[in-house]
Amino acid sequence: MTITPELIAQHQLTQGEYDKIVSLLGREPSYTELGVFSVMWSEHCSYKSSRIHLKKLPTEGKYVVQGPGENAGIIGIGGGWVVAFKIESHNHPSYIEPFQGAATGVGGILRDIFTMGARPIAVMDSLRFGPPVNSPVADRNKHILEGVVSGISHYGNCFGVPTVGGECVFEECYSANPLVNVFALGVCKADEVFFARASGIGNPVIYVGARTGRDGIHGASMASAEFTEESKQKRPNVQVGDPFLEKLLLEACVEAMKTGAIVAIQDMGAAGLTSSSCEMGSRGNVGIDLDLDKVPQRETGMTAYEMLLSESQERMLIVAAKGREEEIFAVFRKWGLEAATVGVVTDDGKLRIRHLGNVVAEIPNRALADEAPKYDRPHNVRPHRRAPLAPPEHIHFPKDLNQALRKLVASPDLCSKRWIWEQYDYQVRTNTIVGPGSDAAVVRVKETDTSIAMSLDGNGRYCYLDPREGAKLAVAECCRNLATTGALPVAATNNLNFGNPERPEIMAQLVEAVEGIAEACAHFETPITGGNVSLYNETLGEGIYPTPVLGIIGVMKTAVPAPVRFPHTDLTLVLLGGLGSTHSLRFGATQYAKVVLNELWGLPPHLDMAYEKRVHEAMREVAERGLAQSAHDLSDGGLAVALSESCTNEIGARVTITPAERVEFTLFGEAPSRILISTWDAAQIEEIALRHDVECLTIGVTITERLQIGDESEMWIDLATSELRQQFENSLPRLFQTPHAQ
Repeated sequence: MTITPELIAQHQLTQGEYDKIVSLLGREPSYTELGVFSVMWSEHCSYKSSRIHLKKLPTEGKYVVQGPGENAGIIGIGGGWVVAFKIESHNHPSYIEPFQGAATGVGGILRDIFTMGARPIAVMDSLRFGPPVNSPVADRNKHILEGVVSGISHYGNCFGVPTVGGECVFEECYSANPLVNVFALGVCKADEVFFARASGIGNPVIYVGARTGRDGIHGASMASAEFTEESKQKRPNVQVGDPFLEKLLLEACVEAMKTGAIVAIQDMGAAGLTSSSCEMGSRGNVGIDLDLDKVPQRETGMTAYEMLLSESQERMLIVAAKGREEEIFAVFRKWGLEAATVGVVTDDGKLRIRHLGNVVAEIPNRALADEAPKYDRPHNVRPHRRAPLAPPEHIHFPKDLNQALRKLVASPDLCSKRWIWEQYDYQVRTNTIVGPGSDAAVVRVKETDTSIAMSLDGNGRYCYLDPREGAKLAVAECCRNLATTGALPVAATNNLNFGNPERPEIMAQLVEAVEGIAEACAHFETPITGGNVSLYNETLGEGIYPTPVLGIIGVMKTAVPAPVRFPHTDLTLVLLGGLGSTHSLRFGATQYAKVVLNELWGLPPHLDMAYEKRVHEAMREVAERGLAQSAHDLSDGGLAVALSESCTNEIGARVTITPAERVEFTLFGEAPSRILISTWDAAQIEEIALRHDVECLTIGVTITERLQIGDESEMWIDLATSELRQQFENSLPRLFQTPHAQ
C-alpha cells in the first residue's frame, strides 16, 4: 500500500514524524509498520509532549522500591511486604461508551497491579462530569455518569476488589470530556515482585488470557486526539471487558509466578500486543520475534494490522524460561484459560512480526520506545484562563446564610456521593477499615501490623485560576486527608488531565502544574512513583479545566481512625490550624462563589507549605495519642460545610467565632491547613499545637440536633441536623429519582 499524506494524517502522525520513521528504518514503512508507529508514538503511549517536564518530578525516597518506568510504582512497608499502586485514565472511551469505557479502565489498572506480582486489594476513582442540572446537555451528562458508575461497579464487584473511595466533581467544561481516573493498590512480598523486562535469548514468549478481537483498535490513537462531531462513531475503538475472565487471569498469573518459570510479564493495555512486546524488549535491550498465526483469535480473517493494534482486554504477555513452558501451560489450563507460545526473545533488539509465513514488520524496539518523538512544545505564555483576576465590582452577598448553607450542602459537588458508592462493594476481601465518605480510605495489610491510607484529590477550578498553586493545593489536601487518619504520607501517583498541548496556553498549564506538583511532593516527601498523562481533552476546540489528580498513600499502624462525624454530645470542638485567612481575591475560587454567587474570579487559596506540614505533624500526634473523637479536614465549602458534614448524625454543634473579615469569608473561605477535631481533652491538643507552632482555636461544643454558628451577639446559622442530613444525602439520588432511605 502506498503511504500517502492523507494516510499519515489518518494515523495522527505529522509529516516530520513520518520522515523520522523513514530515517530510523532506512526505508518506507509498510502499512502494518505505520500502524505500529502510530500507536507507539501516540501521545497516550509515548508522552511525547510531557516527557521532558515529567523529569522534574521527584521520584526517589526511603520507601520507594520501584519508581516510574514499570507498570506500577512500589513502596516497601516493612516486614518483607510491599505495596504496588498507580492511577490511570480512561477519559475518551468513557465519553464514547460510558459503561465499557469505565469498566475497562478498572480492568486495565488492575492488570497493572497484578502484573507486578501484587494482589489488588483496593480501587478508588476520581470522576469529573458535566452538570446534571442547569446545563443544556444535563440529560446526556446524567447518562454518562450513570454509565460510568455502573461500569466501575460492574467490573470491580465482579472481579472482587473493593472500591473504597474517590471523588466526583461537576463542571460545564467536562460535559463533552468526562474524566474517569482510576487508582488501584495491591500487596505482595518484596521477593515476589515481577518486572516487564524481557531477557534470555531463545526464551519463549507466551500469550495468555482472552482471545484477540477487533475491539479497541486504535484506542491509544483515539485517546491522543480532540473529539469532533464524528467521535461518537468511534465505538469500535472502545474495548469490551470481562471481569470474571480477569479474575481467573489474576489467579492464574499469581500461581504461575510462584512456579519460578516466568522471566518477565506485561499486560496488554494500550496498543495491545504491540506495546507489550516492544516495551518488554526495549526495557531488556533484546528483540522479540512474534508469529501472529499462533495468536489465539476470536474473529476470522484478522489482518496483522488489526491483531497488533487490537486492545482486547484480559490478555497478558509472558517471557518464560526456556524448557519450562509446560509449567505455565498447566497452570493456565487449570484455570480454563488459553496459553500459546507466540514468539521468542532474540538478540537483535528488533520487534519482528510474522503473519501467514511472511515478515510484515521489522522495527528496532528502541525506535518505538526510547527514540519516540519528544517535544518541548511552546509554553512561555500566560496559562489559559478567561476568568477575571479582580473580583466583581459589586458582589451581592445574600443575607440568608442558612439558605446559603442549605444550597451548598445540596450542590452536586458537595452533597453526599452515597448514591454512587453504594453501588460499589467496598467491603469485599474484609480489608477495608475506612471506606467511602471519609477524608481518606484505609485498608489493612492482614499479614502485617500496617495499614495503608489513600486519598485522591484535584481541583480544576483552582488550577484554571493558577495551575502551579492549584496543583500544590491538591498535593497538600491529599496529605492532610491522610493526616486526619494518623497516616504518614510516603509516595504519590498522578493523573495529568489537560487539553490540547499544541496550544501554548494549554501547554503552559501543564508545565506550571507539573512544576507545582514537583515542588509540593518534594516538600511533603511524597515522591511520584508513576502515573498517567491524558491530553487532548477537548471537544470542538473547547478544553477542560487543567485537572491534575493526585493519589497519595500513607502508612500507619493498623487501627480504626477517628470518624468524620461527631460521635457524642458535650465534646469540645477545636480548629487545628486556626481560622485561616481569606479575602475577596481568593474568595472567587470557592464553592460559595460557584454555587451561591455563580461567579469565578481571582486566585485559589494561599498555601504556606511549611505551615501545612506542621499541621499534619500535629494531627498525626493527636491521632496517635487517641485525642480525636472525630477529625475532618476543611476544604471545599470551608468551615460551615465541614461542620455540616460532621453533623449529619443526630449530633450537632454550637460554634462561636469572631470573624476577622466578612462573615461569608470566615464561614465559606477555603483556606488550607485546617482540621476540625472533636475531643474530650482540648488542653492536650492545644499543647501539641503549640509545640508544632500552629494555631489551635477552641470554637464550640457538640450538642443535639442542631448546627448553630455565630458570634457573641448574633446567630448566623441555625439549622436542624435532620434538615442538613436530608439536603446532604438526598440531593444526588433525587436527580436520578432514587431518594436515599433515611
